[in-house]
Amino acid sequence: MELIEPTIQMWLTFAIVLGAIVAYAYDRIPLEISSITTIAMLLFVFEVLPLVDTSGNSLITTRDLLQGFADPALITIMALLVTGQGLVQTGALNSPARLMVRWGKNYPALVILACLIIVMVISAVMNNTPVVVIFIPILAALADRMGKKSAMVMMPLSFAAILGGNMTKIGSSTNLLAIGAYEQIGGDTIGFFDFTVPGAVLAAVGFFYVILIAPRLLVDRASLAKRMASGGGKQFLFQMELTPDNGLVGQNAIAGMFPGLKEVTVRMIQRGTEKLLPPYDDITLQTGDIVLVAATRSVMTELLNASPELVSSAEGEDVDDKAGERRVIAEAVIAPASRMDGRTLAQTGFRAETGCSVLGVQRRSRMIRAALSALRLEAGDVLLIMGSRTNVLALRDNRDVMLMESSASDVPMQEFAWRALAIFAGVVATAALEIFPIVVAALLGATLMMVTRCLNVRQAARAIDRRVFTIVGAALALGTAMQATGGASWLAHSMIEALMGAPVWVILSGFFLLVAVLTNVLSNNATAVLFTPIAVSVAHELGVPPMPFLLAVIFGANCSFATPMSYQTNLLVMAPGHYRFVDFMRVGTPLIFVVWLTFTLFVPWYYDLL
Repeated sequence: MELIEPTIQMWLTFAIVLGAIVAYAYDRIPLEISSITTIAMLLFVFEVLPLVDTSGNSLITTRDLLQGFADPALITIMALLVTGQGLVQTGALNSPARLMVRWGKNYPALVILACLIIVMVISAVMNNTPVVVIFIPILAALADRMGKKSAMVMMPLSFAAILGGNMTKIGSSTNLLAIGAYEQIGGDTIGFFDFTVPGAVLAAVGFFYVILIAPRLLVDRASLAKRMASGGGKQFLFQMELTPDNGLVGQNAIAGMFPGLKEVTVRMIQRGTEKLLPPYDDITLQTGDIVLVAATRSVMTELLNASPELVSSAEGEDVDDKAGERRVIAEAVIAPASRMDGRTLAQTGFRAETGCSVLGVQRRSRMIRAALSALRLEAGDVLLIMGSRTNVLALRDNRDVMLMESSASDVPMQEFAWRALAIFAGVVATAALEIFPIVVAALLGATLMMVTRCLNVRQAARAIDRRVFTIVGAALALGTAMQATGGASWLAHSMIEALMGAPVWVILSGFFLLVAVLTNVLSNNATAVLFTPIAVSVAHELGVPPMPFLLAVIFGANCSFATPMSYQTNLLVMAPGHYRFVDFMRVGTPLIFVVWLTFTLFVPWYYDLL
């Protein structure tokens, strides 16, 4: 096997690849800066030292290095993130998540495990990108309802889908490209289930790692702003005034709890001039009761969204008088020397002045045992307010309260939930059935989410992760440079030359590991196409069937676990899981070695190469 002659451009490309990996792994450098710097260095190298063929034609141009930013895969990911955000903003999956939590109330881990198994099995016969797109919002809502961090489920979701793709011919685009390249150079036709047995073995072993070890290595990196927006574990006091049509009227306390108020703590019931305090035994809620409850803002936001008639403002007024309008919930602190100090909310005229309703109050100094509409406010009280974004942000100039702007979060537009679900289902169906290319389906879905008011432009823009945008552009530029300079082929030929004379299973194992490592730097599809001819050549030179080496390419190229840009589903879960580059390296690298070891022990035995 003739070794490719290395060039200065090849060595410089290797140096930039290593530099990029180090920069990505170094948390203090933002991914965006590392990515843009990587692209700038590649542009500089190939501008100063152009790579030309024997005819003097340039083998790699500025356009080639920058075309990653227009790559259909990148556009697809951005559009799918926007489409998924439409489900979040409308709360479309809250009800299914509640149902799943209720089913697995006593065994919550089994619900998540069942979801991951379903993902892995479906991914064997279906493009795994739409599968992951379906389950991202479901698992996010499920994790939130169970009090788990989304980081604990998002990366396992992506890895389960990738592992499932190993089991059949159509399990991933990587499989199809490698098989297509193999058949194009004269290889035998590969059947649908021809490598299901080894693929299932690798998937099963890898899945045990994903569910047992990966969660222990993951770190919750949810932003401070997100934690403030969810309210953390802080509890506010809210009041509910029971009107005749209120669903709580007539409910009896069971073991001190009311069936319709299971997720809140009832602090007091005011019935006329009488105050009923816990414990509540043989108490029936009646029309006219004012119920004072304590709950986190996330619980009350969900209750407000699902049953707005249950919640009234602290002024004693209806909070749902502007249904259909986009609303924001935020926290504000009563300032020292505020005019509100010592007054009730009704006396302050806060709602008339600001256009915002006060939903709840938090007071750290002592327990509140009075209806909020009669409560005299104090400096330092935290108010949970709701209003239009314009009105809420206008509180920045209000001298009576200090707005905690980072605590602002949108109230889901539940009335648009069915629209969002229909659009999402349409995107998945048209992509899965190949009615449209997935990029077309995703862009149509993102557009419809905004046109039908499930999302506004600001929310759609926030859904696009600039880290994903820049890292994909840089990764594709690095892959282009590696291929154009012959760097990937040089590494493959060097390894084969070094292992010549070793047992076949050793060469096969080393070849798999090389493909698995490079697929995390190049794109998985590029790796599959590049290494398939090399695999066939090596097999013929060793006098063995090419199938095991073809599987080394397929399974190795699917080992896209150690970097976010190596596989589309990794990029999809990066934002909702709040992951950094180093998280994929820490969790994904051991998985590569687990799959490699399983491949080394099973595939040579299965194909009689020992």
